[in-house]
Amino acid sequence: MSTGPGAASAPAPDPHDTPAAPDPTSTPTRKTSMFSSLKVRNYRLFFIGQVVSNIGTWMQRIAQDWLVLGLTGSSAAVGITTALQFLPMLLFGLYGGVLVDRLRKRPTLLVTQTAMALTSLALAALTLTDRVEVWHIYVAAFALGLATVVDNPARQSFVSELVGPGQLQNAVSLNSANFQSARLVGPAVAGLLITGVGTGWAFLLNGLSFVAPLAGLMLMRARELHAVERAPRGKGQLREGLRYVTGRPELIWPIVLVGFIGTFAFNFPVYLSAFADDVFHGGAGTYSMFNTLMAVGSVSGALLAARRGTARLRLLILAALAFGTLEILAAASPELWMFALIMVPLGLFSMTVNVTTNTSLQMATDPAMRGRVMALYMMVFLGGSPVGAPIVGWITDTYGARVGFAAGGAVAVAAAAVIGLILARVGGLRLSVGWHRGHPQVRFLPRERRETLTPAV
Repeated sequence: MSTGPGAASAPAPDPHDTPAAPDPTSTPTRKTSMFSSLKVRNYRLFFIGQVVSNIGTWMQRIAQDWLVLGLTGSSAAVGITTALQFLPMLLFGLYGGVLVDRLRKRPTLLVTQTAMALTSLALAALTLTDRVEVWHIYVAAFALGLATVVDNPARQSFVSELVGPGQLQNAVSLNSANFQSARLVGPAVAGLLITGVGTGWAFLLNGLSFVAPLAGLMLMRARELHAVERAPRGKGQLREGLRYVTGRPELIWPIVLVGFIGTFAFNFPVYLSAFADDVFHGGAGTYSMFNTLMAVGSVSGALLAARRGTARLRLLILAALAFGTLEILAAASPELWMFALIMVPLGLFSMTVNVTTNTSLQMATDPAMRGRVMALYMMVFLGGSPVGAPIVGWITDTYGARVGFAAGGAVAVAAAAVIGLILARVGGLRLSVGWHRGHPQVRFLPRERRETLTPAV
């Protein structure tokens, strides 16, 4: 909930874009139908292009992780690959946000999507000709990361230009559902390709899949975009963005929370490949199955978010607590079927964390600052992997997959608990623990409010 100046989206200003009164615990939005933003032609083109491209992206993710594991036999090497892919976001993410606030989003996305396609095609050529080495994969991962520095904040902030502020939460949630729905198809196809014809074909199909979003961008009607004032070129814009975020509890603390979670708990390429290979002695099909089951939960979480009329920070805290707890339970699962079963709710709560953070940040940010805020969010969320992936990879190799996964979950639980208490204090709330109608109840209440609750035993 910004109090600073900022241009509202055209053609029609909307009070939901820049609420006047900040509330550290919730971000109200209009309640809409689950697929309402798909009525907008430009967003529909964007959405369809992303469906195709996201399937290819998931195919490449699975193929890349499995190829590295096959070439090296090391979970740490998988962690290094993940780290290199997100290292550019950590190093240059804020500068990418400054560029995005200055540039027109559609031409920018045409350039970044083309660069990502060429990188995938180059990796496909090396793999299909049996010339691929681990360092080739490292270079390709780093190159994709460089494109992502600009592509991610541009795509995130472009959504508001496609649908306007009134449909923003619905569109953000559908984007997440789109990405996670592709996770249902991509890993399964990747598993078939890897076992049938080899990893190179997954890279090739991913490179070709970028034709869809590029075509969608070119077919959009520029006059129907919701114009957002671009930031003029000038000095101090990076510092201005940092001051903007740090001065608002409803922005800085969710970013800190997802930083901890993204660094230590979201390293699924390391955790799931280790469980598939070392713990349950499966193959690429088992790894793909874990990702597919997580995607089932993630799609459910994203669709529930699209239907939900609010993006409350208290929901973010509760989802983060549940997410970390489920990781600990999964780490302790003795049987394959138990581990696989937990993947579904784990995916649901991971997506709830993701969508709630994304939506609450966008709704609380002035349009002229959105690129920088979203770049900081993506830098912290994705850029934490270069720090966390090698660490959790080393823990996994040294102490086992169960210890590594449980440690990531413990970090998520601790971070959610601490930041939840901080947000409650900032919002003038107090923790209330007790019984209500025979059931345990944990909630935050205004400090001046007094309700009689039977003390918890």
